[in-house]
Amino acid sequence: MLKIVDSHELWYLFNDDPVRPHLSANFRTSLGREAFVLYNEDESKVRAVICCAYTNDVPITEQELDLWSQAACADETVPPRIAVFYTVWSYDRGAGRDIVFAARDFVRDVRGCKRFVTLSPLTEMAEKFHIKNGARLLERGNECQNFEYS
Repeated sequence: MLKIVDSHELWYLFNDDPVRPHLSANFRTSLGREAFVLYNEDESKVRAVICCAYTNDVPITEQELDLWSQAACADETVPPRIAVFYTVWSYDRGAGRDIVFAARDFVRDVRGCKRFVTLSPLTEMAEKFHIKNGARLLERGNECQNFEYS
């Protein structure tokens, strides 16, 4: 079961983030951003966490992600079209993949986003994870790389 988490609920999970541990709970849940938690069937155990920002352009740095997600959501006349998954971690084997697709489906069906991209670290592990799960490489920058899911 996928649930949206606010900064006061399960904030301690953000301390486990191996990709972007420096980002605060307030950053992850402020204007233009959400965090999702994937639970097991009876909701007794957290399986994975993913953080998402909503933009109208594909960011290649954390700074762009910050600015563009706030700007995209401040203008209520033009809803954000792009969901940017900027960190994901799991506690169970296969849960990382499960939460990526559950979050993608949610932001497509509920938030109305048309594109689903990542802001991933420049690591072989991130690249293998996204390629193995069907994403394609969009861009490789100096700090991060972007993958797109269909």
